[in-house]
Amino acid sequence: MTEQIERCNRMQIREIDMTIGLPKGIKDNLRFLSVEVDSQVADLQNFFSIPTTAMARRILDRSGYAYNLKTRIHTSCVNRLATGKTDNTQKLTLRGVEMVATDLERVTGLIRDCLREMEYVDEVQHVLANQYIAMLEKVRSGIGLVGPALEANDASLALSIGELETQLERAYKRVFKNYVGQLGKGKQNTKDLVRGLFVAHTIRQMGEALLQISEAIISANIGQPMNRERYHSLQSLVSELETENEAIQVAPIAETRSGSAISGLSSSAGDSYFAIFKEGLKRKVKEEREGVQSWHEIYPGLAPKILSYKKRGQSAALLIEHLPGFTFERILLNESEPLLDETLQQLGRTLRSVWQETHTEKPVQAGFMGQLDKRITDVYKIHPEFESSKSSLCGVKLISYNDLVHRAARMEARLPAPFSVYIHGDFNVDNIIYDPLERRIHFIDLHRSCYMDYVQDVSVFMVSNYRLQILDAPLRKRILKLALDFYQLVRRFARKMGDDTFEIRLALGLARSFATSTRFILDKSLARSMYLRSRYLLEKVVATELENAGRFKLPIKEIFND
Repeated sequence: MTEQIERCNRMQIREIDMTIGLPKGIKDNLRFLSVEVDSQVADLQNFFSIPTTAMARRILDRSGYAYNLKTRIHTSCVNRLATGKTDNTQKLTLRGVEMVATDLERVTGLIRDCLREMEYVDEVQHVLANQYIAMLEKVRSGIGLVGPALEANDASLALSIGELETQLERAYKRVFKNYVGQLGKGKQNTKDLVRGLFVAHTIRQMGEALLQISEAIISANIGQPMNRERYHSLQSLVSELETENEAIQVAPIAETRSGSAISGLSSSAGDSYFAIFKEGLKRKVKEEREGVQSWHEIYPGLAPKILSYKKRGQSAALLIEHLPGFTFERILLNESEPLLDETLQQLGRTLRSVWQETHTEKPVQAGFMGQLDKRITDVYKIHPEFESSKSSLCGVKLISYNDLVHRAARMEARLPAPFSVYIHGDFNVDNIIYDPLERRIHFIDLHRSCYMDYVQDVSVFMVSNYRLQILDAPLRKRILKLALDFYQLVRRFARKMGDDTFEIRLALGLARSFATSTRFILDKSLARSMYLRSRYLLEKVVATELENAGRFKLPIKEIFND
């Protein structure tokens, strides 16, 4: 790993050549669009200098031209993509150009919005026309950089376009302060001042369009969606490791539900990733960092190393060691039966070792029903048919799912785990990595790690296998066997530790995971299958007398058999 870090120290971010595969027709129309938008902004400046009906009419009459140019660019890009002959670089280029054209045309719409507001101004001297002109000059400078940034594949020019949004924001705040001050004095020109403030706000929105243009160009250059904050974070992290002139290639790996971006970094000298770049909300990334650090302290060797960490405003970024091997999901779906068996055995050994090493005698409540209750509203939004009230079937009264959850919660409150261990906290199949060469298990995505009931990880892992949307019969059979083998593996540990209520707590954990997972599944058949399994488990739990909880038998084969 030390050699990888030293090599990373000599690298710079590689930018993709956007000029590749961009047809002349698209280039020409983009040039015409940039010129047209700049011309309309200049006309708006002239209007604020000498407001005339003729100038306003000249701008309004030209609205169709910019729209037509944008449409031509979109059509050309779609047609090129539809041929199927474009590589990933060309696809990113074409999509970036589409977004640039959209936001350029959006500026012309904002110009018309300014004119509509000015139509209601009685005395033009009441508005800050000179400040509007200065703000519009910044807009024009940004539009002037669009063509060069695209043609030269220059991220610094793209960043300069985005920085204009910050300058326009500052200018807007000065105008806002001026208008609010005048309004506070109770002057008679209130209506004109309010309309003038609307105009300033609309010009401010042109800055937002420039920022989006900037980010579209950067994204195409880097090869993945990349906002300004994310790009600065990536630059900052890489610059800390810079010593030699090798190019870094950035490839998107995943986008989390919380909005965090995960990318792989590789060098031109190697085929594999040497690091993982993760950026998102500061709170989320900080939790990830703390989770990794806690594993290094509690059980070294399972978690990846943190190469660098940066905070910027409300976001933060991590550069993490890339771990060799395959995710458990890949091994389950694509690799050989012997490798899957080997991986499961190594996972079992690792879990037993972690649980024994971190074992504490303090009882703990996982609160599976509380977790389910917090998420059930989101489940009903996707699957409203699951929200059933009290009903009957053949004269037999059925209680609602919500009532089942509440009854199970009362029972769960009296069934704490007899001990606690340090758990992963989000033990899905794609958060477990196995290195066949070193025969080692690694954990990733550790922001929810804590001392808890080990059944939390067990239930999440089992359901994350089941919910894989695979219809192939042999693979479904393989998933069933895995669930049974893993269950037996963990049950042996529970018996060794004298955990008599393991099975009933696992039933509650599985019920929770089956139900909450459906909010990410649109396949009605799979979602209903998971919901019914959840309900079945809850019914079995609430039908059990508390004194018999230690004799509860989980119908594991029936639950995981399709």
